[in-house]
Amino acid sequence: MYDEDTLYIVGNSRTNNDNAITKRYLSFYIGFVVKEHSGEIIDVSCSSTIRTTSEFIKSLFMGRFLRQYDEELENNIKRRYFGSSQKAIIVAYKDAVKKYQEVTGNL
Repeated sequence: MYDEDTLYIVGNSRTNNDNAITKRYLSFYIGFVVKEHSGEIIDVSCSSTIRTTSEFIKSLFMGRFLRQYDEELENNIKRRYFGSSQKAIIVAYKDAVKKYQEVTGNL
C-alpha cells in the first residue's frame, strides 16, 4: 500500500481526563505516513472516537510536512478545530516532528 520510501511516525499526547479519547485509549495518537526524504505527509489517522474527527484531522495535515514544525499549521488547527483535543493534536504533531527529525537526522 505504501512505497518503500515512506516512514510511519506516531506522535502522542494526553487529553483531558473527561475526554472520551482518554477513557478509550488513555492517550491521543496521530499516525503519519510520510515520504522519508521530504517529510511530506501522505496519510494520517488518529485515535479519535468519532469518524468525522479523524477525517477532519486528516484534512488538516494532508500535503503538509513533518520536516520542521509549522506554526501556520498550528494556527490553522487553533482557528478551525474546536474539540476538546485541540491542544492534544498540537502536542502530538510536535512529538511527531521531533521523532521524524530524530529518525532522519534532520535536526
